[in-house]
Amino acid sequence: MRYILLNKPYEVLTQFTDEHGRTTLKDFVPVPDVYPVGRLDFDSEGLLLLTDDKQLQHRLSDPKFKVLKTYWAQVEGLVSAVALEQLRRGVQIKEGLTAPGKAAELHEPGHLWPRNPPIRYRASIPTSWLEIQISQGMNRQVRKMCAAVGLPCLRLVRAAIGPLGLGNLQPGQWRDLTAAEVAELRQLSTAARPEKPSGPVRGRNPNIASAQFPRRGGTRRGH
Repeated sequence: MRYILLNKPYEVLTQFTDEHGRTTLKDFVPVPDVYPVGRLDFDSEGLLLLTDDKQLQHRLSDPKFKVLKTYWAQVEGLVSAVALEQLRRGVQIKEGLTAPGKAAELHEPGHLWPRNPPIRYRASIPTSWLEIQISQGMNRQVRKMCAAVGLPCLRLVRAAIGPLGLGNLQPGQWRDLTAAEVAELRQLSTAARPEKPSGPVRGRNPNIASAQFPRRGGTRRGH
C-alpha cells in the first residue's frame, strides 16, 4: 500500500481530473490508484494525505473517530478573547453547530512560504493569525467558523493531521510516509473510538510547533 504526504499548493483541485482544465493532483503526484484523505478546497493550502488504504482513509477523514486536523488561518481583523471562546465552544454555521475544538491566536508564521498570488494588503485593515484544531469536516468549515465570529478568512493552511506535519516539503512536493508514521496514524485512528463519549481533544504535538517550512508556493469535507 502507498501512503503519500503532499504539500498542496494554492488553487489546486483535490482530485486527479478536471473537465475545465484546472490544475489537479495529477500535476504533482504521478502515482496511480491513490485517493485523498479528506479534502482541501481549491483556495486552501498545505498538508494532504493520499493512500490506497481504504480503512485508514475512512478512519482519518470520518469525524466519528475524532482525529484532529490543525489549520493556520490568516484572518481580517483583530482576534478577541470572545471570538476565541466562541470558536472553542462551537459556532452556528449553515450546516449546523460545530463541535467544540481548539483555537488560539498565532504569531504570523515567519517560516511559511509566500502565497502566489499574495493576499491583498490594505493598510487600514489589520490581519491576524489563528490556529484552529477540529475533527469535523463540514463544507468549508474553518472559513465559515472564522466568518461567524467576525474574522473573515484570507488564507487557510492545513498544518497537520494528528501528529503528522509538513516538515520540509515545499508546495507541490510530496513524499512517502515512513513505516513509523503509518503505524502512528493507524494507532491514532484506532485509539479514537467513535462509540466513546467525546472528551477533551488531544493536545498539540510539540513537533508541530517546531516544523520548518521553507520559503518558495469544490468538494465535500472541504475547509
